[in-house]
Amino acid sequence: MINKSEPPICPGPDLNTRKPSFALPPGAIDSHAHVFGTREQYGYADDRQYTPPPVFLKDYLAMHDTVGFARGVVVQSGVHGTNNSVIVDAIAQSNGRLRGIALLREDITDAELDALDKVGVRGFRANLVAKVGVQFEAARRLAARVARLGWHTQFLLDIENFPDFDHVAAEFPSEMVIDHMGRPDPEKGVNAPGFQALIRALKSGRVWSKLSAPYRTSRLAVPYDDLTPFARALVAAAPDRLVFGTDWPHVMMETEMPNTGTLVEQLGVWVPDPATRARILIDNAARLYRF
Repeated sequence: MINKSEPPICPGPDLNTRKPSFALPPGAIDSHAHVFGTREQYGYADDRQYTPPPVFLKDYLAMHDTVGFARGVVVQSGVHGTNNSVIVDAIAQSNGRLRGIALLREDITDAELDALDKVGVRGFRANLVAKVGVQFEAARRLAARVARLGWHTQFLLDIENFPDFDHVAAEFPSEMVIDHMGRPDPEKGVNAPGFQALIRALKSGRVWSKLSAPYRTSRLAVPYDDLTPFARALVAAAPDRLVFGTDWPHVMMETEMPNTGTLVEQLGVWVPDPATRARILIDNAARLYRF
């Protein structure tokens, strides 16, 4: 029996995915998405923030086939906690199309880390916004341990909480990947201290950022035009340190559910040059995730 006090089920994504108006280059990589398994097979974390919609790996890969992605990166969510078998199984079932980002306990063993690396995990995530996974100091300690594997540490954070982020990144033991453009505040603009520190960090070659999920901080409806200046500023500053992600299936949406094809099409607005788009979608992501 399901506990009535558990988090509600999130709305599911629009499964009638639109094809973008431009074709993605062959080999394009979706660098940020979540996949879920059933409660019966993988269990749900008691402290999860939401219960996932009933969409699974087959739905994610079907979206890829429609939009034109050849490969993807699945990020372990708090739904299944640190039971990373859901992403391990997804990678195994994808015929080489997927890599993964784990959620880790700080007491994970080196043997467990080696096993995750062998199957295609390339880093771990620390969610500083929802306080999911290890937090900053524990992430720093784990980063020192996973550096030998060539892993990075992926952070979900509000970049304006880190006006000295470039200095933080310079002292961090592994490369860092910042989700969703650092969740910038459109009311503060691209010259805000934290966002400018992110740009400096990208230029240092120690940090990456994901062009993804504009709806997380936008004050507008689709296509989230108030986030376009931030995306363009990142592309102008450090095109070699960016990757793109759909953030499928867009969980915990408080506004209209976007069509994933429309989100992908927005990449053409953010990155109008096809050669730069191909670099972000293929070359950068392949290097970062070792495809």
